[in-house]
Amino acid sequence: MKPSEKPASGPGRPKDLGKRAAILDAAKRLFARDGFVRVSMDQIAAEAGVSKLTVYSHFGDKEALFTAAVSAKCEEMLPDDLFQLELKGPLRDQLKMIAHAFFALISSDEAISTQRMMLTDNIDDNLKRVFWEAGPQRTHEAFATLLQARVDRGELDIPDVALASEQFFTLLKGEVHSRMMCGLCQRPVRGDANTHIEATVDMFLRAYGTRR
Repeated sequence: MKPSEKPASGPGRPKDLGKRAAILDAAKRLFARDGFVRVSMDQIAAEAGVSKLTVYSHFGDKEALFTAAVSAKCEEMLPDDLFQLELKGPLRDQLKMIAHAFFALISSDEAISTQRMMLTDNIDDNLKRVFWEAGPQRTHEAFATLLQARVDRGELDIPDVALASEQFFTLLKGEVHSRMMCGLCQRPVRGDANTHIEATVDMFLRAYGTRR
């Protein structure tokens, strides 16, 4: 190879990874705005500035791209390090960080639009399952693992960590999330959200905190 020549970009190279990121960003925007059924791979390709063949080469089909888009959005707002077992600091602070990130995610415009889409009749059951596994199930399982570690350390007394995980996130959604889903209110202001999150974490710790 001559000194002036550059190696061609291949799978995993920076240029290739840049295209994948552009496709994912485009998919997240379009799926949240227009819904799964109304968005085409042509639209996603145009929005990302790549060819449709490039989209298919990275993700295979629209369902796989939707799954990746949901996973990417969840990872963006609920990164894995939130659930790391060795995260320093008091348990209450860790629960608050997780609660704030989760509440910001579920109250975002993209999440509300996507969840409304899941409730429509023209979304098949397989796609709903894909959405559940990529989003809520991942979060519930990661949090349950964290809770079990805290139980093992004697910081929590929880007979069923899977159930406790579901309860924590259900409490965080509260009535405000249902009202948002129905279009009866907008995203709550920061002060109201903080009060709700503080009360939820306190209730959870009163229920499952160890009695010393």
